[in-house]
Amino acid sequence: MGDPLRLDSEKPLLKQYYAGQRMESPNGGFLMLLGISSGEGGVAIAIFECSASSLRYELVIPKATRGERKRVKEVIDAGDDPDCPRHGPGVRLVRAGRDLVCNECGVAYAKA
Repeated sequence: MGDPLRLDSEKPLLKQYYAGQRMESPNGGFLMLLGISSGEGGVAIAIFECSASSLRYELVIPKATRGERKRVKEVIDAGDDPDCPRHGPGVRLVRAGRDLVCNECGVAYAKA
């Protein structure tokens, strides 16, 4: 099996992904999430498959920004369970090793 193809125009696709919207494939179908893995430098890699062509695509999800990490730390310091800053309310961060990570985007936002 070959490497997944890189998707163009990542910013609009990331906004759709964070909002839980359906994402159109470059081949006319829709992109279905197959999985997320951690990448180097704090990024995450999402692998999608086209519903029309079965081609696989990868989307790089950027690492947490300083502002996102700060907001998560403030919530933790207040004694609450933090939500993912990108997905919003209802998507809690979970422990993965020593990090608090979003299951939906694979990004680590704080140390547990």
